[in-house]
Amino acid sequence: MQSSKERNLVKKIQKGNEKAFKKLYDKYASYALRTAFAMTKNNADASDIVQETFIRVYRNIDSFDVQMPFKPWFYRILINEGKRVLEKRKREAMPIESNENLDAIQQTTEKKPMNGKILEALDHVSDDDRTLMILKYVDRFTEKELAETMGVNVNTLKSRLLRARKRLKEVYAGGEFHDGP
Repeated sequence: MQSSKERNLVKKIQKGNEKAFKKLYDKYASYALRTAFAMTKNNADASDIVQETFIRVYRNIDSFDVQMPFKPWFYRILINEGKRVLEKRKREAMPIESNENLDAIQQTTEKKPMNGKILEALDHVSDDDRTLMILKYVDRFTEKELAETMGVNVNTLKSRLLRARKRLKEVYAGGEFHDGP
């Protein structure tokens, strides 16, 4: 549920208040960067995704309904931008960076860091599954927030999470992510 404080902040932004936008940026930037990095494993791409996300938010804030929760709307833009960058990367056949960047997300994960092998396994599931797992277990989204962000109903989201967890478990248990001898 969106707080009245956040709703008022968005209303101020819709009226052109730049200080309010700065507050919104400060509130969401680090989480957005962590999520974008987890999606791409690339600092430059993550920064570009976050920057483009905030540009899109700023350009489209007038169309946002302040009665709706802001967080899912914001993350939907972020995820779509992340998918755009990943698709562009695939078209350009750019190699994914080495595992040294996996340490960065592990260090930014609050409280209980994820196991390095799990992070490595996440790199070997689909982009959609990885995004779901990151939002759920790293960014700590509720199922309702995830469903709103992904634009699906909660039951569909639960099915996708179940499938993503199952695939991650298969990759992890099967050791499919080990590239060495």
